[in-house]
Amino acid sequence: MFFPVFLFGGGRRTDQTAGRGEGLTSSMTIAWDDAFKRNNIMWKVPRNIRMNDNIVVREDEIAVFYRDGKALAYLDRPDRYALTSQNVAILGWLQKVFTGVVQQAEVYYLQKRIFDGKFGSKDPFIFEDPDFDLIELRTFGEFRYRLKSPEAFVNQFVGTFGAATSAEVEDRIREELVKQVYVSLGKMKEAGMKVTQLATNLNEIEQRILAETKPHFANLGLEIVQVSGLSIPLPDSVKAAVATASAGRILNRNPATGTQQYAFADAMKSAAANPSGGAGAGFGLGAGIGMGYSMAGQMGQMQAPQQVKVCPKCGSQQPMTQKFCGSCGADMTVAPATGKPCVKCGKPVAAGLKFCGECGSPQTVTCPSCKAENPGNLKFCGSCGKPLSG
Repeated sequence: MFFPVFLFGGGRRTDQTAGRGEGLTSSMTIAWDDAFKRNNIMWKVPRNIRMNDNIVVREDEIAVFYRDGKALAYLDRPDRYALTSQNVAILGWLQKVFTGVVQQAEVYYLQKRIFDGKFGSKDPFIFEDPDFDLIELRTFGEFRYRLKSPEAFVNQFVGTFGAATSAEVEDRIREELVKQVYVSLGKMKEAGMKVTQLATNLNEIEQRILAETKPHFANLGLEIVQVSGLSIPLPDSVKAAVATASAGRILNRNPATGTQQYAFADAMKSAAANPSGGAGAGFGLGAGIGMGYSMAGQMGQMQAPQQVKVCPKCGSQQPMTQKFCGSCGADMTVAPATGKPCVKCGKPVAAGLKFCGECGSPQTVTCPSCKAENPGNLKFCGSCGKPLSG
């Protein structure tokens, strides 16, 4: 059978013109123009496909024929496809003429390139931490994805979810990705990760999410190729608790004592910020006095010099706890005299004096051989052993 060419039309169509036929047979050439692609992974041609229509497929796209809830054919090679053969599965116009039954024949265009998206949790994830108990966490980040299996994609998103636009597809991807993020966080929590360790392990979390989402999204006909910019902000209450604990450790190596001191100082600060309150003013005054005494005591302990006592025999200084002299071994428990006895008259001579105040005798004698100073009551030099008197 021969039809003149002008009956088929053949003008390129987009979203605005794809619903209007051309020529006597109302056939048209359908193409997804670049101006309308933008960041859309999918476009549904807004009218049923008829016999004699032409479908244009480019390098970066796939055309999927869909009818009665089923994907019938995939055109992934760049070309112009004319629907003029009865062997083609889409026979809508002919079937209507011969049988009176209208068959729904649709075409979905899919892009092959990589897309960028963002995700964020609507509902919080409950993280059970050994230190902070139950914490509500939210996650935010970016991801990149692409089409992996056109058949699985169409069956899942078009057939199962009933998606008809790219916006609906991406909403579903976000929901599924957030679920997988929560699954990964749950596994890492069971492995011992604490909530305070999340910030230092974001890169590891991203890689784990990427690895664990591949099987899940493969069932949807998609591939997540990158997860980046992950953010898991801590609640304000946890941040405040962490700041308090950190300050406590700085104040005192004992975390419990240090935290208590920090909390006490913080309470003083809050009371001082509200001078109009009588109770607050009284608390601030009393706490300030108590803190003053406490700090004075601590400073006194830090600055008090170590107490010493003098050996009653050799006169050297020794710690108060010493029972025997570390220099001469004398008994330090004996009450010290007021001074050393004079070498001649035996009267006490104050330490540091070289002559007796009672008899005027010298308390030291110089060795004539080695010139060493010796106590005045010695007969032989303590340095060289020679007689001190000629």
